[in-house]
Amino acid sequence: MITLRPADLAREHGLSTQAVRNYERAGFIPPADRTPSGYRMYTAVHAAALRAYLSLIPAYGHSASGQIMAALHDDRLDDALRTIDRGHAQLLHDRETLDAVRKATGHLTARPAPAPAPDIRTIGDLAHRLRVTPATVRNWERVGILTPTRDPTTGYRRYEPSDIRDAELAHLLRRGGYRLDHIATVVDQIRTAGGTEPLANALADWQRKLNAQGLAMLTAATHLNRYLDATSTPRSS
Repeated sequence: MITLRPADLAREHGLSTQAVRNYERAGFIPPADRTPSGYRMYTAVHAAALRAYLSLIPAYGHSASGQIMAALHDDRLDDALRTIDRGHAQLLHDRETLDAVRKATGHLTARPAPAPAPDIRTIGDLAHRLRVTPATVRNWERVGILTPTRDPTTGYRRYEPSDIRDAELAHLLRRGGYRLDHIATVVDQIRTAGGTEPLANALADWQRKLNAQGLAMLTAATHLNRYLDATSTPRSS
């Protein structure tokens, strides 16, 4: 069996040897055997694990990628696959939201808003719809992304369909990595006649990011499959 040093694993990916040791300590690659003098000895299995972990990051993010690898090393295949499933579900949700925003862009300033949506009555309702915290929604309001009116009697916020549209757009663009000040500018442009060009540019960029993530998922699946083959992990457990 060919043994590898930490430097051998690190060199392939442009990492430091300390990073490799950190990944081992975190459970992202299996524990290494040790020489009598205490030096780590890695194998082709460790190399496959590192390739799998690093390929998962652009597909699912650092946190989920670590959860996937840690679950595999704890013999929790179901948990690893469930995390992967959630990533695919989120990507599909983002694509559907992107499609919905695209379809709406031609009508954002062309016609009056319809009657308020009956299912969004409070900041908690809106946060639940978007799967964010109420504090996030309040922050969007603070920077001018959302401008709900207030009930003159109770003082509670009232969310019109245009507010919900702006919140959906803010959530989408935040997931695309846009800063709040940029999102506020885009939303402000949408509120002005003829201001959809910034939105079109942002959506095109987000489309590219979603496609890149989808392709990264395919690459990650290949490396993860090779790692499972190398460890002979049963697929039906």
